[in-house]
Amino acid sequence: MIAFPVRNPHHAGSFAPERVRRKPAYALMLLVMLAIASVSAPVFAIDPLPFKDRTEELRFQALAKQLRCLQCQNESLADSNAPLAADLRRDVFAQMQAGKSDAEIKQWLTARYSDFVLYDPPLHGGTWLLWFGPLLLLLAGTGAVIVTVRRRAAAGAKPRTTMASTAGDSEDDW
Repeated sequence: MIAFPVRNPHHAGSFAPERVRRKPAYALMLLVMLAIASVSAPVFAIDPLPFKDRTEELRFQALAKQLRCLQCQNESLADSNAPLAADLRRDVFAQMQAGKSDAEIKQWLTARYSDFVLYDPPLHGGTWLLWFGPLLLLLAGTGAVIVTVRRRAAAGAKPRTTMASTAGDSEDDW
């Protein structure tokens, strides 16, 4: 930030550091921020698609939320700004315009990109780990904790012998 010292009228020849003109610097910073915002706004726009009616648009949005962006991997196709997601949205729209059902569109996408493109993949041999992997990890962790606690409890239950008790001495051992 640019700060200009202002001459203090009460002290001849001295500058008062507490008085600083900042309005030109704020105005310049505001202009730069507005210029950046106006240039970068089109980057975040999603390509509009020519829907026939509102029901078709809602169907498209629901379907796009059920599909995963293959580039971002943790965003839906509807939320992603990746170029691949834009291509897949256009492909889904073209399939809808061709009269395909949601199930047929999902089948077409899984044939090309595997079950990974679906947020809720079907349960079969290749996806059982996706469905039950977190539960298996939770059960394994719980089993490890139980075994560790039991071993420590068994080790702590054994009577400890000290030199004072073995010698028959009844004095406190400090």
